[in-house]
Amino acid sequence: MIQNPVPWPNGARCACVISFDMDADSLIHIARPEDAHDRLYPISMGRYGPTVAIPRILDTYRRYGIQQSFFLPGWCVETYPNAVEAILEGGHEIGHHGYLHEDPIEAPDQRYWFERALAAYRKYCGGTPAGYRAPVYNINQEVVDLLVEHGFRYESSMMADDIPYRVETAAGGFWEMPVHWGTDDWPPFAHYAEIGYMMPVKAPSAGLGAFWEEFDAAYEAGGFFMLIIHPFLTGRLARWRQVEAWLEETLRTKDVWFARLDQIADHLDGLVARGEYTPRVEHLPYYTEPQGTRQGS
Repeated sequence: MIQNPVPWPNGARCACVISFDMDADSLIHIARPEDAHDRLYPISMGRYGPTVAIPRILDTYRRYGIQQSFFLPGWCVETYPNAVEAILEGGHEIGHHGYLHEDPIEAPDQRYWFERALAAYRKYCGGTPAGYRAPVYNINQEVVDLLVEHGFRYESSMMADDIPYRVETAAGGFWEMPVHWGTDDWPPFAHYAEIGYMMPVKAPSAGLGAFWEEFDAAYEAGGFFMLIIHPFLTGRLARWRQVEAWLEETLRTKDVWFARLDQIADHLDGLVARGEYTPRVEHLPYYTEPQGTRQGS
């Protein structure tokens, strides 16, 4: 059960998003900066995303008439402009995903990285993105403050609900489009020793089958279902074939609304403005000092 379900457009039972984190080979460059340029295997694995998987994914969406959300590090926007152009030509949105996939918790001076990426989006995408997703989901208060300062309309890294909710700070707020690891393709498919991930790679049907169980629960509850996919992982032939089959079956048999995340933010803004919905609110910061230190004697 969802306590405060969102009324979706045209009475749809569930809003659906298959979002993409097109990290490409930024992952190896941020993890191994000294010699990444000569690590050809991980570079080539990452390049599979923008050069092979993205055209495949976009072709699928053209055939089904679907538009979705893609998150790209600013460095990837600069390095793979053809992929950026193709994504935008298909009517999809591109969101902020750091500059070189730097972890906000570990990378000092987030303003530098955040605004360096913003410059790339403005140059290659024609404006400021509507939304943000933190690399490794590791958003912190510094980034939250930057999102509010730069007028971002939504964020997609936190996990406090099953459906979109509001995040509010003293300076302003935004919509949170919640993620969770149960709908992320990294655990079942990532095998990447160079950056410290050695997952047991699952068969396409096993790895993706867990996602469809998550969808069934969201659909039954009248909720929100979002996949977080990396093109160089799930854009591979056998895995993407499974996604295509699920898309075809879902579009044929289910009452769902496939939308970009900015479109969902538009819909939520409209509901609130008309007094038709009151979202749940999370107030930040959660804490202002460490909670694990020993107090007193």
